[in-house]
Amino acid sequence: MAAPLNWDNVTEIGIALADRFRDLNPLELQFTDIHRYVTELPGFRDDPKASNDAKLQAIQQAWHEEWEDRTR
Repeated sequence: MAAPLNWDNVTEIGIALADRFRDLNPLELQFTDIHRYVTELPGFRDDPKASNDAKLQAIQQAWHEEWEDRTR
């Protein structure tokens, strides 16, 4: 079983989001959508209120890098 995800697991969350939302370009999403997608991930166990713009931006970037690698 994988370790629970929290807001600091940027790379792991980016990969999980790319797996779950294969057709979404994360750069086209608002932070409110990214926040919801992260908190709905299986295994996410952090406080939803503990996020901030910097964490969401880092997750968006990690997700985008993974998405780009998969769509090339």
